[in-house]
Amino acid sequence: MNAIRRTASEKLFDFINVFLVLFILLVILYPLLFVIFASVSDPRLMFEHPLLLWPKGFNLNSYAKVFENKDIWMSYKNTILYTFVGTTVNIIMTMIGAYPLSRRHFYGKGIFTFLFTFTMFFSGGLIPSYLVNKQLGIVNTMWVLVLPGAVSVFNLIIMRTYFQTRIPVELEESAYVDGANDFHLLYKVVLPLSTPIIAVMLLFYGVGHWNSYFEAMIYLSDRSLFTLQLILREILVQNQMDSMLSVSVDEQYAERMIVKEGLKYAVVVVSSLPLLIIYPMLSKFFEKGILVGAIKG
Repeated sequence: MNAIRRTASEKLFDFINVFLVLFILLVILYPLLFVIFASVSDPRLMFEHPLLLWPKGFNLNSYAKVFENKDIWMSYKNTILYTFVGTTVNIIMTMIGAYPLSRRHFYGKGIFTFLFTFTMFFSGGLIPSYLVNKQLGIVNTMWVLVLPGAVSVFNLIIMRTYFQTRIPVELEESAYVDGANDFHLLYKVVLPLSTPIIAVMLLFYGVGHWNSYFEAMIYLSDRSLFTLQLILREILVQNQMDSMLSVSVDEQYAERMIVKEGLKYAVVVVSSLPLLIIYPMLSKFFEKGILVGAIKG
């Protein structure tokens, strides 16, 4: 077969598309590359000559200072624990809520869907939420970061729609004929066929727990329970890094400020590294999971 001859306007359109995609990619990647390059650059050279496209010298002392800090390790451990426990609770609760709402013969599912959706737009607010959590006795504990947000209605609707559109009705009817009940159908039929949407939910919930800091800032006062984001807030926003600097650089204020700049970038890289590793592993499920689940019929 002869190749289809493309017109000049089509070639120009393709060129413009490729140029725009590359430009947007550069705009998105540049802040990440800037932070990585700045974290391994010599703080003095970077302070004298602003960093643009490549590292200025090479220096890993900022990373050494970060890993010597006990608060970083403590908050890292706490954040990993909160993320693991919170994401596990989120996935279980979302599956339990989405499955009955996806059943064709579930009586009253429209009412329940409306009640769930209502909470997306109206809530009691911060003060009533704090009082409820305090009455439950979970303030200043790990569970205050896990239980109040156990279910995201947005993710619940996505998973419900995935169950409705991607699980064949004939397969469900066949399972019922073989004597399966709803629990068997969920755990032996529906969930094994829902790997893409589960992976997407894991990423959504996991990233949410990892990056969450407002709830921890409001509900946690015990420093031993602080999350990594709270420690980052102290370092990046409140500029509290004196405990991370040795006496040798504390002799002059200007020298101390230069070292602080390198520490800021190193802390950002260390805190973002787990997400940068996990995201590529789960990104292949996005097209099949989130695009299908986003059809909210």
